[in-house]
Amino acid sequence: MVTTTVKSGEARIKWRDLLDQVLTGNRDVMIERNGKNVAVMIPAVDYEQIQETLEELRAARAAAAAYEEWKRNPSVARPWDESL
Repeated sequence: MVTTTVKSGEARIKWRDLLDQVLTGNRDVMIERNGKNVAVMIPAVDYEQIQETLEELRAARAAAAAYEEWKRNPSVARPWDESL
């Protein structure tokens, strides 16, 4: 699969063309802002197939961030029964 990287301003201008490229299934489009990758356009059918995996990745990232915050400041911790 080919991935094309475009700046956010260019993506705004070429939105329909990029969307058509994604819809054909020939390429994914990485959108960059200020030199950082911020979003990806992929076919909806691909997204639907990986949605559960994405949810797991996002939950793991949130848990890691909460743990890092706790390590910096243990007073932010709450008892387990309060988090349910």
